[in-house]
Amino acid sequence: MKSIDINKIIDIALLAGKEILEVYNSGETDVQMKEDNFPVTRADKVSEEIISKYLKELYPNIPIISEESEAASYEDRSQWEYFWLVDPLDGTKEFISRNGEFTVNIALMYKDSPVMGVIYAPAVDLLYYAQKGSGAFKKAGSSKVCSICIYKEKRSPLIVTRSRSHASEKENSLISQLGDVKEIIVGSSIKFCYVAEGKADIYIRFAGSMEWDIAAGQCIAEEAGAEMRDIRGNLFLYNKKVLKNEALFCFNTTVDISLLANRN
Repeated sequence: MKSIDINKIIDIALLAGKEILEVYNSGETDVQMKEDNFPVTRADKVSEEIISKYLKELYPNIPIISEESEAASYEDRSQWEYFWLVDPLDGTKEFISRNGEFTVNIALMYKDSPVMGVIYAPAVDLLYYAQKGSGAFKKAGSSKVCSICIYKEKRSPLIVTRSRSHASEKENSLISQLGDVKEIIVGSSIKFCYVAEGKADIYIRFAGSMEWDIAAGQCIAEEAGAEMRDIRGNLFLYNKKVLKNEALFCFNTTVDISLLANRN
């Protein structure tokens, strides 16, 4: 991993974001439906082409799993040591709704865990990134890069962030049991970043996400001091036989994990 320059990965995310914005600002509304009944736009495809092209040029020996391309078989994937997990446009529904809440997600994986994560929100020019063992960072527009960390004090109300487009009744039920709560509803992987920089205490998601939706966010959140667990309170693992996830909880150290686990 030492041979991989995170600044080059950031540059790829920024370039992809620039091309996404060109489509976004053009007002183009061409939307197709994929086999899984999720929407895809030209911006998804343009971003995918850019990220795939440059990752392959820079690191030809590291395979890629991306939302917009067919994944290798599990038999092949299970032998990989390092690989990329990419969501070229996370929050396609938000892109279509034109609320600006969409991101570019690029994560480097080592076996079953993320070791590098880059998230870029082009509509607001907001960048987050992290590398395992090196901390988490944020850059807003032309401002200087700053390190970020979780909120470490217990506060009331507890600040919960969750998906604008994928909320569920199970989430409502759990949140109702957490006491005094303030909710932040937002699209895309930016929710991980809110936990990472202390804007939220916990990100809750029950509706199915895919591995490429969350890997970069997990790396950033954990490097900022947060934790992430599945529905049973176990560590989150990747490159599963099926790339779809169960429920996830990403939270700071003030949240009692016993409130969250085993709520299926």
